[in-house]
Amino acid sequence: MSKPDDLLVAIAAAVESEQTNQMSLTVLVQGAVITGRLAPESVWRRRVAEVLKDSDRLGPFAAIFMDAETAALSPRSAQPSYLHFHVARILQGTVGIPETGGMYRIAIKDVSAWTMGDFSYSEH
Repeated sequence: MSKPDDLLVAIAAAVESEQTNQMSLTVLVQGAVITGRLAPESVWRRRVAEVLKDSDRLGPFAAIFMDAETAALSPRSAQPSYLHFHVARILQGTVGIPETGGMYRIAIKDVSAWTMGDFSYSEH
């Protein structure tokens, strides 16, 4: 989208202000269908940092997310420009990648279509 959808921005702002991760959303971004639940940016960053910290190879990157979390917690008047998904999957045919769900940060301006709720997939 050349101009982000005002309704989608309002949904992201509500997730941020309510500090809730119960909003399920499915988006289309450059041909990829991504489905999952939105999380507040600070919660998303904290979870990514936890995952990285437990990795032998990626542990040093955890601090980047925690430092950025401090900035994310400061009051901002600007509207959100990113969606922060957790337990999310990229839908590819009948398969959701990854099976366990992933952590995705998507620029709202790149979303070309969206719907409330998440899509299930079946391997049958």
